[in-house]
Amino acid sequence: MNQGKSVVVGLSGGVDSSVAALLLKRQGWQVHGLFMKNWEDDDTDEYCSSRQDLVDVMSVADTLGIEVEAVNFAKQYRERVFARFLDEYRAGRTPNPDVLCNSEIKFNAFLEHARQIGAERIATGHYAGVREFQGKWQLLKAEDGNKDQSYFLHRLDQRQLASTLFPLAGLYKREVRRIAEEAGLHVALKKDSTGICFIGERPFKDFLTRYLPPAKGEIRCLDDDRLLGEHDGVAYHTIGQRKGLHIGGVKGGKSGDTGDHDAWFVARKDVFRNILYVVQGHSHPALQSDELSARELSWVAGEPPHAHWVYTAKTRYRQTDAPCELERVGVDSCMVRFAEPQWAVTPGQSVAIYESRVCLGGGVIV
Repeated sequence: MNQGKSVVVGLSGGVDSSVAALLLKRQGWQVHGLFMKNWEDDDTDEYCSSRQDLVDVMSVADTLGIEVEAVNFAKQYRERVFARFLDEYRAGRTPNPDVLCNSEIKFNAFLEHARQIGAERIATGHYAGVREFQGKWQLLKAEDGNKDQSYFLHRLDQRQLASTLFPLAGLYKREVRRIAEEAGLHVALKKDSTGICFIGERPFKDFLTRYLPPAKGEIRCLDDDRLLGEHDGVAYHTIGQRKGLHIGGVKGGKSGDTGDHDAWFVARKDVFRNILYVVQGHSHPALQSDELSARELSWVAGEPPHAHWVYTAKTRYRQTDAPCELERVGVDSCMVRFAEPQWAVTPGQSVAIYESRVCLGGGVIV
């Protein structure tokens, strides 16, 4: 059915996108590869593996017998993603660049380029699914729940999903590696990348200090306002953070039912006064939220779901789906009320809403 139809596959140099291209070629698609370069600042082999990734892409393309084009989207990435990334950190929030990167680069700039060269579809190695149902395109969870990436894709719209293929939707990671190995793809056992979208794996605080200068301030106990230590800048910390506070030996005070030597966690950030507030104990009430407010809403269907229905939600990628209801759903904001309190709900991160296996969309946590 797909004989002669053209699809451009975003090839990253990893096993997932390589197998996506392989499967589409087996299905009869006319496959073209596209390697996206989206970061140029300090593009060295120490942290940014783009050179080796391109070598791996060319090797995979040679094995599969497909053509590859390398395209530089660094300008678009800096303007549409990285500028917003820095603005959010300056405001004391913790953004998720992967969510914005997907909607603005991988499924926008990439899609525009594919259209310009006459392709009918684009495809990636994401673990997610897409289907048409009752005249609308739906974003689905992947079969492999441990690898499902629909959370990062919840901002995709009807135009983007209508043009996208996710060949790995029904596969588990172990199957993907097996397929790659059997096909002779040398990336079969290549380690997955886990760094910031397109920027690579690096010490995050060191990276951030290049763009947001240090600003020393106080670390105080939220319960009794005791001065516990000093930080280099509230922008470098996030809600629920435990490591890197350097106050591990301080005993608790009015810390409820927590022990004197329980770990300290970031619970609140006062950007105006440059104070970091911490609490002791993972189960401290200040780290629990039974509701959240979200803005910058994006609904896959182009319209919001019903209020007061029971859905599930994620406030972070690895989180278990949490039952919830939507309230006060407006044009650009809504309330999400959970059946059970959620841990370390973080402003700037994204909340994704689900109805069973269907990702309905979501927004940015306020």
